[in-house]
Amino acid sequence: MVGTQDGAASPKSFVGQVHPVQDPESLSSSSDSDNSATSSNSSSGTGTPTVTNSATILITTDHPDAPLPQVTLVEALEADNNSPPTPRFLQDAGSWKRWKWVPYPVRRSVVAVIRWAHGPATPQRFRIKPLFPGVQYAPILLLEKKFPQLRHRLWLLFFWIAMWIITFALVMRKELDVDEIPGWGRPVSIGCGAAYWDMDNGCGLNGMQCRPFTNSGFAFKCPANCASYEVLNPRAVGDQEVVYRPLIVGGPPATGHDITPVYRGDSYLCGSAVHAGVVSNAHGGCGVVRLIGTRRNFTSSDRNGIESIAFDSYFPLSFTFEEGVECSGKDMRWALLAISVVFSTVLSVLITCPHLFFFPVFAGIYWTVGLATDPANITDVPSLISRELGSFLPAMLAAWVMYDHMGIRRSLSGLTAQFEKTVLWLGGCWVGALTNYTFDFIPIQRLTAYDLSQQPGAPAALTIIIIVLIVIVASQAWFLRQEGRLVRYLKFYTIVGAGLILCVILPDLKLRIHHYILALLLLPGTSMQTRLSLLYQGLLVGFFINGIARWGWDPVLQTAYALQGDAQLGSPLPALAAPVISLGKNISSITFTWGKPPGSIYDGISVLVNDVERFRTYFSNDEFDKNAPSNFTWTREGEEVGRDTEYFRFAWMQGYKSEDYTKAGVWTKEGEWVAMVPGPSRVNTRDVEGIDEGRKRLS
Repeated sequence: MVGTQDGAASPKSFVGQVHPVQDPESLSSSSDSDNSATSSNSSSGTGTPTVTNSATILITTDHPDAPLPQVTLVEALEADNNSPPTPRFLQDAGSWKRWKWVPYPVRRSVVAVIRWAHGPATPQRFRIKPLFPGVQYAPILLLEKKFPQLRHRLWLLFFWIAMWIITFALVMRKELDVDEIPGWGRPVSIGCGAAYWDMDNGCGLNGMQCRPFTNSGFAFKCPANCASYEVLNPRAVGDQEVVYRPLIVGGPPATGHDITPVYRGDSYLCGSAVHAGVVSNAHGGCGVVRLIGTRRNFTSSDRNGIESIAFDSYFPLSFTFEEGVECSGKDMRWALLAISVVFSTVLSVLITCPHLFFFPVFAGIYWTVGLATDPANITDVPSLISRELGSFLPAMLAAWVMYDHMGIRRSLSGLTAQFEKTVLWLGGCWVGALTNYTFDFIPIQRLTAYDLSQQPGAPAALTIIIIVLIVIVASQAWFLRQEGRLVRYLKFYTIVGAGLILCVILPDLKLRIHHYILALLLLPGTSMQTRLSLLYQGLLVGFFINGIARWGWDPVLQTAYALQGDAQLGSPLPALAAPVISLGKNISSITFTWGKPPGSIYDGISVLVNDVERFRTYFSNDEFDKNAPSNFTWTREGEEVGRDTEYFRFAWMQGYKSEDYTKAGVWTKEGEWVAMVPGPSRVNTRDVEGIDEGRKRLS
């Protein structure tokens, strides 16, 4: 209805002055928010009346006393009051012309979800209001009082960073200055995985490439935390498969402290030294290892947090540790960590400028991880520094991208809650950067189907992690909606998800979500200033730093051959006939024969006895191999008869490389044969094809 005042023109006269609208859709969309348009006439009759309708038109006034013509946007009148209103589903029909096949309730739900995702009409940007503001503002006010000029504060920042670098270098130099051990010289730095003996036939026939077996030794220096260095792929010790534990065979009994510790030659040296109590797991240390030749009956014991492995037979290379060796060398990683934590904490408390806080802290944590808390398996310090420097420059470029384009600037800008920033963001960053300690309790070494199925507790741990991530993602999505940015981030993660799916389906390549990739994927979702976002963002930045400083820029897509390492290949295993056993009082023997190899690419066979290669032969049509033996006989003579149980494993050869070995068959000391468990290696077909292709390309 139209409301009028004195002298107002009649509705009929206004209808005669209606001009057609050229773009009714744009006008109607702009007027949907207005339920009605109102205007009132003045006493002279020059006003515009109130018009209410569902269509939108333009009305002008041309009264003689009226001012210059003006265009006013109002809602049109119904020409016929008896005309029914246009149903809502017809009004929406235009936007769903291509989706008419979708039921109306579904369309309505989709529209409701889209409207919800766009967030409130007036988005709010979250800001942290400091708890106890007087306390948190105090460092800022103190700094401004003592150093009122900006250039003075900048010089103070440069001085503090220089002091950080100098202090770190001096402490690290002290770690490198190790006194000589009388009679043995200066200790040699070795890694946690150092061992005398290589796996399978890595030491060659009869171990010739790993000699000498006795009357030798050297002084060594171990880093800290070697007790956690574990075997990630199955390793054979007799008829046992060792995986997800330190490879340490033998040692003193658990209750005997005066017994000389004896370890099998393929045991990790540093882990064995921790087990024997020669060095500390927390601080590392020095010792002297001495080779003592063949030993037998290696016992299992649980000492200093490590449970060793038993082996009830003999091995040609064994070692022990010299007693009474004093050495000043220790791993200084905890002192270096304390230095970096103190210097970075002071920066966090005093600095409010986001980029002056972020980049020095990022660089300091990177070098602390790369040189102290989780260095690469490189014992030469100059080589280690060179490696870390090669990854540092691209890491700083990535840091700028994360800061400027992935939400870190937004989260830290205007933040004056200095102590909350230090605890949540910086504390979370240190926790993420020290993931080799802080998350070491999680029983997941690698996110592959094989590892998850083999490692105890891994499926349950993965389930808990997924549930926690779902809760975190849901909460972050709600905050993004409140800021009106959820739709944009949903589009971004849709593209990311499509890219990941594409990477998964690519042939002959495997997707690897490394530490730094996980951080880059999740970091944009923390681009807001809430306390939880500060914590999540700090953790992810720490994950990124640890991944790059420790492992470098590993590719996202890798071939199965590149991922193989020392894992099983999935190759065919030799089929053996029942062995022929001859038992005597002074001599006994066992003879093995095998069938033809499964393909022409296999031109030889290798036999391990007690995990040492004792026999290797090749068979081909070449004249050189025409007299090659077609069987293998192992004998026991004299006092060897009835003394030891022996373990036999067989593998095909490709040139000088051995394929997968069988599980161990056992010839007991009583002369009985226990056949090996049949079955191929546990690798899927796609992995085997990728590995074979990689090996062909390499050759």
